[in-house]
Amino acid sequence: MEKYPQKIYAAVFLAAFIPDSTHMSSYVLNQYNERTPSENWLNTQFLSYGSPEEPLTSIFFGSKFLAYKLYQLCSPEDIALASSLIRPSSLFLEDLSKAKYFTDEGYGSVKRVYIICTEDKVISEEFQGRQIDNISVTEAKEIKGADHMAMLNMPKQLCVNLLEIADKYTTDLYINVQSSHVSIFKGD
Repeated sequence: MEKYPQKIYAAVFLAAFIPDSTHMSSYVLNQYNERTPSENWLNTQFLSYGSPEEPLTSIFFGSKFLAYKLYQLCSPEDIALASSLIRPSSLFLEDLSKAKYFTDEGYGSVKRVYIICTEDKVISEEFQGRQIDNISVTEAKEIKGADHMAMLNMPKQLCVNLLEIADKYTTDLYINVQSSHVSIFKGD
């Protein structure tokens, strides 16, 4: 988005951390970590790796965190699949803290749409709202009853929202959303 903003009609953030062009890239994630009590992470593991000169932190979501925070409204099959696929991952805090600030001319010029998931237990609705209030978001939408994994527990509502966003922010696509089908066609 920073490098080629002219190629992006709109950026969509779904129950996500959304950076701004005022603070360092890690700012929102740092704010979240400061406000999140350690007990909220349940059995998630944070491990150090890298060199002593440049220590890094990985995160490994535990089974309780997956079931009660990330996938709490998803099917048992989705939780089982997620549990079998989970791997340690970087928090990227170290990388983000060294990254250049996003600029108003690049990242800041892209229209940003935030989709709130009202039942997200990872990024609270209050924190999602704070991001929307503090960062220039072009539009905020909401999926009532969706947890952090809206693509699994509310896929139809998510698709409708994404299609509405595509219809509103693109100039050469025409999208017609009906209750039974979706039509997408390119304009002349």
